[in-house]
Amino acid sequence: MALWDKLKTELDRAGKAAQGALDEGKTRLEAFRARQLADKAAQALGYAVFRAKQAGTDVDWQTLQRLVTALAEKEAEVQRLEKELAADDKTPDETTPPPEGGTGGAA
Repeated sequence: MALWDKLKTELDRAGKAAQGALDEGKTRLEAFRARQLADKAAQALGYAVFRAKQAGTDVDWQTLQRLVTALAEKEAEVQRLEKELAADDKTPDETTPPPEGGTGGAA
C-alpha cells in the first residue's frame, strides 16, 4: 500500500505543478495583452496630440482627459499583473519535493 500512497502523492504534486504552470502562463498572457492595450492607449494619445498640433490647435479637454484616463487604467493593470508575477516568483515552490534521506540511514 505504501507504494500506491507514494504514487498518489507524486501524482498530486505533479498535478499541482502543472496547474501552477498553467496559472502563471495565463497571468503572463494577461500581462502581455495589458501591455498591448497600454501601448494602444499611448499611441491614441500621441496621435491626438500630433493631429491637434498639425491643425494648430490643442486637444480638447474631454478627449485629452479620456485618453489620459484610459492610459492610466491600462498602466495600472500592467503593474498589477507584473506585481502578481513577481510575487509568484518569490513564493517558494510548493511542488518541489523536500530533499530525501540525507547522510543518515541504514548502511
